Amino acid sequence: MISGMTDTVVPPALHPDRLLPAEPGVRAIARRLYDAVRELPVISPHGHVDPRLLLDDEPFSDPASLFVTPDHYITRLLHASGVPLELLGVGQGPLGEDGSRAAWRALCSHWDVYRGTPVRFWLESELAEIFDVSAPPSAETADAIYDELAARLGEDAYRPRALYERFRIAVLATTDDPCDDLSAHAALAADPTWPGRVIPTFRPDRYLEPALPGWTDAVARLGEVADVDTGDYPGYVRALEERRRFFVSNGATSADHSHEDVRTDPLDPAEAARIYRAALKGDATRDEAVAFRRHMLLEMARMSCEDGLVMTLHPAVRRGHHSPSAAAFGPDTGHDIPLRVEFTDALRPLLERFGTHPGFHLIVFTLDETVWSRELAPLAGFYPSVYLGAPWWFLDAPEAIRRFRGAVTETAGFSRTSGFVDDTRAFCSIPARHDMSRRVDAGVLAQLVAEHRLDEEEAVETAVDLVTGTPTRAFKL
Repeated sequence: MISGMTDTVVPPALHPDRLLPAEPGVRAIARRLYDAVRELPVISPHGHVDPRLLLDDEPFSDPASLFVTPDHYITRLLHASGVPLELLGVGQGPLGEDGSRAAWRALCSHWDVYRGTPVRFWLESELAEIFDVSAPPSAETADAIYDELAARLGEDAYRPRALYERFRIAVLATTDDPCDDLSAHAALAADPTWPGRVIPTFRPDRYLEPALPGWTDAVARLGEVADVDTGDYPGYVRALEERRRFFVSNGATSADHSHEDVRTDPLDPAEAARIYRAALKGDATRDEAVAFRRHMLLEMARMSCEDGLVMTLHPAVRRGHHSPSAAAFGPDTGHDIPLRVEFTDALRPLLERFGTHPGFHLIVFTLDETVWSRELAPLAGFYPSVYLGAPWWFLDAPEAIRRFRGAVTETAGFSRTSGFVDDTRAFCSIPARHDMSRRVDAGVLAQLVAEHRLDEEEAVETAVDLVTGTPTRAFKL
């Protein structure tokens, strides 16, 4: 059963001990630890679900648009297996009946490529535990499963708000452009029939990168929305500060940043102003644009110390690695690839200024797991502001989560971590992803109990805290 779901019959194919340790004695401990957390509410402090999904509460249109098209975890491996992205409906808007069936058939007929992947675990959990589908996906069963899912999606119990309550989501954070009017968040907050909590997240990347196409227009729009003249550098900084305050007033608790590196080298204010003027004219060099972005990341930390927004970093991804696919299908369609990254020296200017500032929280994620024990755990083990972001994106998998715990716990413990983040656009995968994390952490803690390094009562307290207290503290929820 997925944590947070009740009265669900688990088909035989889904073993109740999946992901728990194989050794019988450790597994017995892990079962007890998992039982302590399986029904706890889901706290989702970083994700990409559109808040209008819950505001409008319209039925999901079709199985492919729900499971396949928006989820680059699924589409990228299908593409690697020879399925064209256009067949999957990527970047094409609403799918018709024929298009939706074709995308669904592509998934089912390539079910074998997901063996051993977390995607397989999530999809099996969703199909069996949310939609009561018992047949394994295959080319032969694709149409029957599609019809079964389509029938379910027509029922009120499978509308977004009903599923939100069924999943027991306590907090759902979205990711939002600084110029967004947050009208969907405001309408949800004002709706007396809506009991949930959906909060925005300030995501300013495109406004900090002068080298990006459209940056000048974006900055002009920022000034317009903030009602601040962004014709000079001080005005640009004020506009960002104003929009951050607006997000805070609408419930935001964090600001999210993703650049190719996390260097935070400061610029003299006069130099920052000079580069800003050159960038507005289109005259800034590539090196100047990078220096400005690194300086502005430091400025974002300064602003977080003032307005209280948690600063989250998840750097080092080559966006749009395959330029033809980026041009044809847009961003976030499966062809972003991780890079190496350095943190110790890169974050030193930021941490020397703000690392011990009261109330400042810096949550650092990485796709480069070589830095977990070498850099990130030691940083979190000293600076009171630094929390270790849970494995995410390419690393939000059982084996990687176990490696993460093994790499960082000896230096930073459990308390200096962020709690799990699902980082998903696929709404129905949220409970399955959190359930995976709970099962894996139950196994990690059970091993510590079996080795007499923790008593079981402490392990239960830790398991519960990782699900509830840890993300609440780290993300100021």
